[in-house]
Amino acid sequence: MTATTRPRTPVLGRRLLLLLALTCGAAVGNLYFAQALTPLAAAGLGVSPGAAALAVTATQIGYAAGNYLLVPLGDRLPQRPLLAALLCLTGLGLLAAGLAPGLTMLAAASAAVGLTSVATTVIGALAAGLVAPDRRGEVSGMLASGSLGGMLLSRAFGGSLAETLGWRAPYLAAAAMMLLLAWMLVKTLPATPVPAAGWPYAALLAEPLRLLRAEPELRRSCFYQATVFAGFSAVWTGVTLLLTGPAYGLGAPAVGLLALVGAATMVCTPLAGRLTDRRGPDLVNLFCLLGTLASAVVLVAGTLGGVAGLTALTVGTLLLDVTMQCGMVANTTRVYALRPDARSRLISAYMTCAYLGGSAGSWLGARAWDTAGWPGVCGLPALCATAALARHLTAVARRRTGPAPYGPHRPRLGAVQDDGGGAVGDGRV
Repeated sequence: MTATTRPRTPVLGRRLLLLLALTCGAAVGNLYFAQALTPLAAAGLGVSPGAAALAVTATQIGYAAGNYLLVPLGDRLPQRPLLAALLCLTGLGLLAAGLAPGLTMLAAASAAVGLTSVATTVIGALAAGLVAPDRRGEVSGMLASGSLGGMLLSRAFGGSLAETLGWRAPYLAAAAMMLLLAWMLVKTLPATPVPAAGWPYAALLAEPLRLLRAEPELRRSCFYQATVFAGFSAVWTGVTLLLTGPAYGLGAPAVGLLALVGAATMVCTPLAGRLTDRRGPDLVNLFCLLGTLASAVVLVAGTLGGVAGLTALTVGTLLLDVTMQCGMVANTTRVYALRPDARSRLISAYMTCAYLGGSAGSWLGARAWDTAGWPGVCGLPALCATAALARHLTAVARRRTGPAPYGPHRPRLGAVQDDGGGAVGDGRV
């Protein structure tokens, strides 16, 4: 194809990008605001708080299933109606949860909400195809910033609204938001190609596993995110036990306030995206893995207690939040560049691996706390980051000492491929 007939990459304008970031934040918020409602929902339904927490668990299980079962459809179906359908189904699930007469109905509706809240992941793949390669990191950073904002603000939104209007009100308000966003996206999103139209659904579900075997750079990105997210989840499991235990004697609201410190990450992810566009994802990965190691060292000082310990926990968790989220921007940028015709299937594999790593980290964090206390918990992100850093340095050294090991069709390790306008970034460290 000549330069004159080459198709141009659609341009994603700032207003549409902001709408997509808002949609990401609202969809991610659906996974978290119910955590603040558990005591009120338990009282309203006449069950114990532990039983009411089943709704939160059901949401997370549904989300894990959705990443595997629904996200690959972004390569088989037109993404505009797919996104609208997912948001509408999420809205209906939230409406059912808000009207649930009992815990069983609430848990079932919550699972449906989690299953369809993968609109965020579908948006990431869609946006990657609407921009030139040299803006892909910037866009990933903006969407990550929106998701993080939704994660942080949803708990405050849910808790405040529930205290005023009852535990059902946040569900009903979120349902209205989902339906409004679905209408807005139908009106504003452009039509996009369907690279896997006509594929049997079973074959589509098998693709993420096949891509994991076929794409070394996908495996590398999955390993980085799974290990760092495991350390991240372990720390947040342990810090709750630390702050509410005898060392500090604080209540659960203190954990929420500490989590709000992570709002600074919303500023950092777009910066990480721009750096990824200029220098490639490898450099950002290196900074993030070193930052994760540094955060583990800082967090150990949380055993000091008092003001010094709280300061260490604040600085350490903020650094960990920044490195985890910025590393995700670098990893997704690398993943989206691999196969323009399979972005939804690629990101399905990536998110599933990341989520499995996070789930393992939560379990290991609890075990480490029981075995070795807070220092043991801090050892987990250090071990995870060390393993990822060793893999990263090996990959960079292999690229520097010889030709790319994956054949002439592969770019240099860490490079951002170009599907529409020249290579961008070379991954130099």
